[in-house]
Amino acid sequence: MKIAFIGGGNMASALIAGLAGKLTAGANIHVVDPNADALERLRTQYGVTTASASDAAVCAADVIVLAVKPQSMREVAAQLLPLIDAARQPLIVSIAAGIRSADLSRWLGGYGAIVRCMPNTPALIGMGITGMAATDGVSAQQKQAADDILRAVGPTVWLDDEAQIDAVTAISGSGPAYVFYFIEAMQQAAAELGLSDQQGTQLALATFAGAAQLATQSSEPVALLRERVTSKGGTTYAALTSMEDSGVKAAIVKGAKAAAARGKELGDELGAAS
Repeated sequence: MKIAFIGGGNMASALIAGLAGKLTAGANIHVVDPNADALERLRTQYGVTTASASDAAVCAADVIVLAVKPQSMREVAAQLLPLIDAARQPLIVSIAAGIRSADLSRWLGGYGAIVRCMPNTPALIGMGITGMAATDGVSAQQKQAADDILRAVGPTVWLDDEAQIDAVTAISGSGPAYVFYFIEAMQQAAAELGLSDQQGTQLALATFAGAAQLATQSSEPVALLRERVTSKGGTTYAALTSMEDSGVKAAIVKGAKAAAARGKELGDELGAAS
């Protein structure tokens, strides 16, 4: 499989690290980015080919991954439009947040083979998860190719309706920040309870990592795991009762819904016709 990346930033680098020498040879991966230092690093580490602007190697790719900032996508599409071989119909995979497939298709002259993805930042260490949605013009083989590429950095979740990407953004796309926020609160509580910064950080991180792994490996619902740690009248019960009285769970749900709403707004703003 020949893969071209437009953009060589952190997420593209994570994908390339998971692909080169595994799904395909590094020489079959072409990266386009104006940053010469980024290109040199990728070329040295993974044996990819590089260019500072879209070129013939992009045209020859089976899959073109658009890994650029959402605000740059329209300009990138304009540069890509004359290069795409409509007869070959290479797959376009977009990992740009907020850019809807319909808008990208319009900017590409009505192009039909597009998969929109929403990965998250743990992909940088191979532990991400990606929500994915394919347009009607994507073949079964192309859908499998997109799945293989994104699985290089973690599991994938396919959606029947692209509109659900906003919900994915709210839960897993923005979700790591919620986790970091909760860890920060635990660190602050540790400090206020007299533990050192190092002790608080170690305890909070290990507790979060261990609980997440326990939930992942258990076949039981998370609610049941929580109940088992919560003896009525005990310390955990006191903490959770206080959190519930403060509306912590409701606030988290409200926040996630705000993220989803903002995702929809961004899609409207970024896709608005000029």
